Amino acid sequence: MDFFSYLCSMIGNELKPRIGFFGRRNVGKSTMVNYLTGQQIAIVSNTAGTTTDPVRKSMEIGGIGPVVLIDTAGIDDEGELGALRVEKSMAALAEVDLALLLYTEWGEPEERVERWCSEHGTPLLKLRTKAEPIDKEALIAQIKAALPESAYRGQSLLGDIVHQGDTVVLVTPIDSSAPEGRMILPQVQVLRDLMDLHAVAVFCQPEELASVLSGSSPKLGEVAAEGRRRSVSPRLVITDSQVFAKVASIVPDSIPLTSFSVVLARQKGLFDEYLRGTQAIADLKDGDRVLLLESCTHNVTCEDIGRVKLPALLRKATGKQIECEVLGGSDALSTLHSPLSAYSLVIQCGGCVITRQQVKARLLPALEAGVPVSNYGLALAWCNGIFERATRIFSHELP
Repeated sequence: MDFFSYLCSMIGNELKPRIGFFGRRNVGKSTMVNYLTGQQIAIVSNTAGTTTDPVRKSMEIGGIGPVVLIDTAGIDDEGELGALRVEKSMAALAEVDLALLLYTEWGEPEERVERWCSEHGTPLLKLRTKAEPIDKEALIAQIKAALPESAYRGQSLLGDIVHQGDTVVLVTPIDSSAPEGRMILPQVQVLRDLMDLHAVAVFCQPEELASVLSGSSPKLGEVAAEGRRRSVSPRLVITDSQVFAKVASIVPDSIPLTSFSVVLARQKGLFDEYLRGTQAIADLKDGDRVLLLESCTHNVTCEDIGRVKLPALLRKATGKQIECEVLGGSDALSTLHSPLSAYSLVIQCGGCVITRQQVKARLLPALEAGVPVSNYGLALAWCNGIFERATRIFSHELP
């Protein structure tokens, strides 16, 4: 498998629904994962505390499709290292779509998991182990019944906006921050969604956009009966956020315009919170701290959105000396050295490689602390003065 194929498979794993196994040490979590998968995925031992870090394994469940099973360390672990393992196990609760709590006795550790799931709306299955054999098919049936459909049934990105036969222009600049030899994931996801909707997708770079819209491109534009070309009148134009301002100056106001990041943010959930939170940019003052959350690990360039372009645009648009910090990869907000109350705004990336549940779990502490949250695409639209235009399509009927 080449590196690109490996990367795609890893991204695929990230987007699958997640089912976590929780419980005390030596309660049978690893045995249950091996039992369900029919493979020796997790190390099994009579020694308590064998599992130290979450172990992930993909499997196929009929009627649902691929899922990721997560085996975790015991929630009753002891000592300094044990406390860190418990913390990791509890953190894994935030990313699962369904939690299975295995127990032989019921006490404070189990109540802690049950309480967390109740407070955060995470479905919970309780399994008493080592009492009587657990039937695999019966357990899978329970999992299928408890796992929310929203976790595995794909939600269309544009199904309520774009219809069969509509033309959508996708503006995708190729610069130093673009991945070598391929499109970025949000662009691929939007294209696939348009294909599923039987819409017509037209790709171009910003430099070709005007000719595409006017029909003067030699290979685009409809050919009339007399041989003359007509302009393309798209249902929608979707652009990379980095060229929002340039594209907005080319696309007539009568044509709806938004970005890949905004489209993805809407599908990932918390869109209303993003819409409200983005308004907080106007209230930023000198010395305010803004936290930018990245969901993947990538090579940083001089044109990096979260670390370079967005901070510069925030300072330019507000005229304020704003301090911007980046929390990368899968690090949770709990790893911050400062309390969340120290930040005036949290801005999440598009989240193309994480699930709706992970986006929600990552931002929930900020929302609970009363800190406004936004999204890269929405923040970039605000900084470019076209926030209302970029979100208009999602709040009004198209003409």
